[in-house]
Amino acid sequence: MNSMPGDASERLNISVIIPVYNGGESFRLCLDSLKQSSRLPDEVIVVADGDTDGSWQVAKESGATVFRYDSAGGPARARNQGARLARGEILFFIDADVTVGCDTILGVEKAFQQDINLAALIGSYDDQPGAPNFLSQYKNLFHHYTHQISSEKASTFWGACGAVRADAFRAVGGFDERYLKPCVEDIELGYRLRRAGYTIRLCKHIQVKHLKCWQPVSLLRAEIFYRALPWTELILSQGQPMNDLNLDRTNKLSVVLSWLALGCLVGGWVNPFLWIVAIATMIGLLVVNQRVYRFFWHKRGAWFALRVIPWHWFYFLYGGAAFAYGLATYQFRQLSAYAD
Repeated sequence: MNSMPGDASERLNISVIIPVYNGGESFRLCLDSLKQSSRLPDEVIVVADGDTDGSWQVAKESGATVFRYDSAGGPARARNQGARLARGEILFFIDADVTVGCDTILGVEKAFQQDINLAALIGSYDDQPGAPNFLSQYKNLFHHYTHQISSEKASTFWGACGAVRADAFRAVGGFDERYLKPCVEDIELGYRLRRAGYTIRLCKHIQVKHLKCWQPVSLLRAEIFYRALPWTELILSQGQPMNDLNLDRTNKLSVVLSWLALGCLVGGWVNPFLWIVAIATMIGLLVVNQRVYRFFWHKRGAWFALRVIPWHWFYFLYGGAAFAYGLATYQFRQLSAYAD
């Protein structure tokens, strides 16, 4: 579907839309980065989603257009409100805990100018995450890696760094506001854009810096309850193919190998031969994922790459378990509905 005919050299009005709850210092840095951009946004719209830390005042003082909800309703509602206020032809959504690079907005404009059939694009985290602790460096670098090796032909949208033509966004009805938490509302929007015939591209050079500081509990809660489980539900309910981003064949095989290795390690206490199988399986995991470990080695050194390995295998274990649980509960609900 052609999203917008026009002159490829024509300047595009870009509205940056930021939903924020309690943004803190990261939000200040986010707003500051926009002012340092080589191509300034035509407007910045901040939707304060029931904030209690004065984030709306910070946005007001920065010169942004501000809309404030009294209570939190989730980023889907906030982004839709920002889109309703926006006057730009391009809606550029970013999260409150990212900073844009000097040429990020310029890259967005050029991408839409060079391809008038492009309806939406998503960018990538950069390879210099803001938080210095190991877990934040690992997780944000892994996100960067996933985007850098994925196909440019995308089927999902991304609220942390995603731009869409306003007419295409409004044609599909914007974000689904039934999502009350930050989870897969952006992925779901991407699926609807694709079903409507619009084109989404992963533009790997359009990057933002993620400032979030991950801790074990916050990471597991986000990945299991806000990502894996709702994404599984979305894929099953809409019959979506599982072949995009971190759902490729290597990751699927790694899930199987991780659980096989764990099972053999436990079973080895009954039959020691299974420990040999476990070692062979773990070697297989290293071989299958050698590319990602080389990436971490190149970026942060050998010791960092070694520390990544157990977290990476743990990721396959809880990711696979979450998918299995989501699949089981989905099938149970389907059978229950059929029986009724």
